[in-house]
Amino acid sequence: MNVKFRLTIMSFMQFFVWAAWLITIANYWFGTKQWDGADFGVIFSTMGISSLFMPTITGIIADKWINAEKLYAILHILYAAAMFYLPQVDDPHTFFWVILVAMCFYMPTIALSNSISYTTLKNGNFDVVKNFPPIRVWGTVGFIAAMWITNLTGSKASANQFYIAGVSALFLGIYSFTLPACKPQNLISDKKTFAQKLGLESFKLFADYKMALFFIFSMFLGAALQLTNAYGDVFLDEFKLFPVFAESFVIKYSTIILSISQISETLFILAIPFFLKRFGIKWVIAIAMFAWVLRFGLFAFGDPSANLWMIITSCIVYGMAFDFFNISGSLFVETSTTPKIRSSAQGLFMMMTNGFGAVFGSLISGWMISKYFTTYYTNIGSLSKYVNSEADNAHLLTFLKNKGITVLQNGDLSRALDVKDWHNIWLAFTIYVLVIAIVFVVIFKHKHTRAEVEAINHL
Repeated sequence: MNVKFRLTIMSFMQFFVWAAWLITIANYWFGTKQWDGADFGVIFSTMGISSLFMPTITGIIADKWINAEKLYAILHILYAAAMFYLPQVDDPHTFFWVILVAMCFYMPTIALSNSISYTTLKNGNFDVVKNFPPIRVWGTVGFIAAMWITNLTGSKASANQFYIAGVSALFLGIYSFTLPACKPQNLISDKKTFAQKLGLESFKLFADYKMALFFIFSMFLGAALQLTNAYGDVFLDEFKLFPVFAESFVIKYSTIILSISQISETLFILAIPFFLKRFGIKWVIAIAMFAWVLRFGLFAFGDPSANLWMIITSCIVYGMAFDFFNISGSLFVETSTTPKIRSSAQGLFMMMTNGFGAVFGSLISGWMISKYFTTYYTNIGSLSKYVNSEADNAHLLTFLKNKGITVLQNGDLSRALDVKDWHNIWLAFTIYVLVIAIVFVVIFKHKHTRAEVEAINHL
């Protein structure tokens, strides 16, 4: 089998095993388990927590003691075991710990998959710059495919999403043992201190005012990056509470609608060289921030009917918001640091966005939604008024029944139904990112260095 094709399968499955549940877990949490919103924010923080240390630790292990492809395989098999166990968990606190363990196994495999591809291509005398991007793009295709399969199999609110992830991860783990050997390179010197091995020396960059500003803004924007992954699908799915949207295509296939975001992501990558050459790094980062404003703002006013175009447009804008920030930010770090510290500086950039930023955003958003944007309805009269229907509406009563709620003779509900104010939730996120974008434009001063001009011209 062709080496590039084998790496393509690995890349496809790498993101398939994640996306099988990442976008839809909120439906399982809120819809099936009916657990608290504040606790849910903690669930998405697990990706940030594990990103703080696991990629570095596994990178050291692969460099010193074990073939990268074997470590990669073992991690995916362990991740599969955690996925198989998740449906057995009946309380949110245990669920958090199992997800955290799963993420500790999964998150380092993203970097390992890149490393395996680079090493294998180089060993096969392939041009990495030319051949890696077409392989990596299949990772996004795998992400989209998993979203579609989870949705079309009716698994977006059930435990089946974890079984889909588990089976596919087990396959990937076994398959990875057959990949070409990527032996330890011993590139990390034994003379380096433990802090240097962990890349902690890059924190000295905070002594530089402009670099410190950039990393702080990266953290604050990183807090926004996972919000639509965390809440996007459940936001669309919860429109089914309203009888007027009962038969909406968007509700039934919300995950497929959201996959437009990933399709957009692959297309906007192609536009980055043009924007960088025309506007420069600072303004491309600013454009990304204002694109996040649009992303959240359009969600705030969108619905599955008359304003469906807003939801579609929001998904399209996501590609610009995500790609422009990550790639232009990475280019800024690459051209603003010395070769000696460049690799650890890139790691710090990822740590600030996907680590500290993701943890901050997940915890604060979960607490905020639970405390300020959730209403608990205890009577069918007030609930029916909220959804603009009659108290005996068949769809509304069926919805409550599916939630395990019955209407008592006096009109009270057998237990409270929690309803989230999605309009104001997305509006709050919009204002948050808007403030960040405006402050960034005002206080972040940057002129291109010669290295940046050369790097942009070579894109």
